[in-house]
Amino acid sequence: MSFLLRRRRLVRDSGIALAAACAVPRLLRAAPAQWPNRPVRLIVVYPPGGVSDGMARVLAEPLAQSLGVPVLVENRPGAGGSIGMGALARATPDGCTLAFSAISPITLHPLVARVPYDALRAFAPVASVMRTPVLVVGTPAFAGRGFQELIALARSQPGAVRWATSGVATIGHMVLAQVRMQSRTAITHIPYAGGGPQLNDALGGQFEVLSTNVAAQQLQYIGEGRLQALAVGSAARIEALPAVPTLAELGYERANRDSLFGIFAPARTPVAVLQWLNAQINRVLSSDAVRVRLRGAYNLPVGGAIEDLAQEIAVDRRRNRELVSGDRSQFD
Repeated sequence: MSFLLRRRRLVRDSGIALAAACAVPRLLRAAPAQWPNRPVRLIVVYPPGGVSDGMARVLAEPLAQSLGVPVLVENRPGAGGSIGMGALARATPDGCTLAFSAISPITLHPLVARVPYDALRAFAPVASVMRTPVLVVGTPAFAGRGFQELIALARSQPGAVRWATSGVATIGHMVLAQVRMQSRTAITHIPYAGGGPQLNDALGGQFEVLSTNVAAQQLQYIGEGRLQALAVGSAARIEALPAVPTLAELGYERANRDSLFGIFAPARTPVAVLQWLNAQINRVLSSDAVRVRLRGAYNLPVGGAIEDLAQEIAVDRRRNRELVSGDRSQFD
C-alpha cells in the first residue's frame, strides 16, 4: 500500500472534515485577504486556573501580535471539554472562533457518552500545541506508599478506593479505566468538571487518588509532602520527579498515556485561514519565550502541520475505540 493511500485512510478514519485543508501545500503562507477583521475568540474547554487554561493564555498574547487583532480567551468548561467543543461546533466557520482542547473530546468522548456535536464532521484541526504528562498522586486519604500498595488496597477493599479525574472521558479517566481493567479491581471514579477544582479536595483528602496533568502547583504539594507522587504517564520519567516510575514501568503499558492539546476551528473554515493560522501558531511555538513558558509548566511543545494533528486524532480514536469495545463498563 502506498504512503499516500495509507495517509488518506488514516485521515478518513479520524472522521475530521479535513480533506480540502490537507490538499493545500504547506508552503502557503500568504495572509487571507480581509481576515481577521475582528477579535478572535479562543474557547478554552476547561475551567480557569488549570494547566490548559494557563497555557492557552500564554499563547494568546503572541498569537494576537501575529494576527494583528486581540485574541480573547473564553472559558467554557464542563463534561470533560465537550461543552466548549459544542460551542465551537456551533460557531461561524470564519476563523474568528477557535478552541484550545485536548483531543479526547473528539477521540474518546463520543465513544462513551452523548456529546452536543458530530465529532466526525464538526471540527477542523489547526495545529498541535503541546503534550502534557499525566500525574497519578495519592492524597492524605491514602495511607499506603507507592502505586502497588494502592492496587493492593483496591483489591482487598473493592470500591473503597476513590480515584478522581477532571471528568468522564478525559485522559485521566482513560488512565483509570486502563488500570481497573488490567488490575481487575473495583475502583470508584470521582469525575470533576476540570483539573483545577479537584486539587483543593485532593489536599483535603476527599478521595484517595487523582490523575491530573503535571503542573508546578502539584509538584510543590508533592515536595511539601501534602501529596504523594505514585506514577506518571509519559514516554520516560520526568525530570522533576526522577524517582517516580512511569505507568509502563509499573506494568501498565496501555495506561501510560499523556495529553495532546491542539487548536481547532469549526468545520468548513476556509482552507486559507486554516493554513495561515497553522503557520502563525507554529511561529509562536518556535519562539524561545513561549517554549520556556511551556517547558517551565512541564509541557512539551509540539507544533507541526495540520495533517500531523489529523493523524494523531485518527490513531487515538482508533485505539480508544478498541479499548472501549473491550469493556464498555469501565468508562461509565
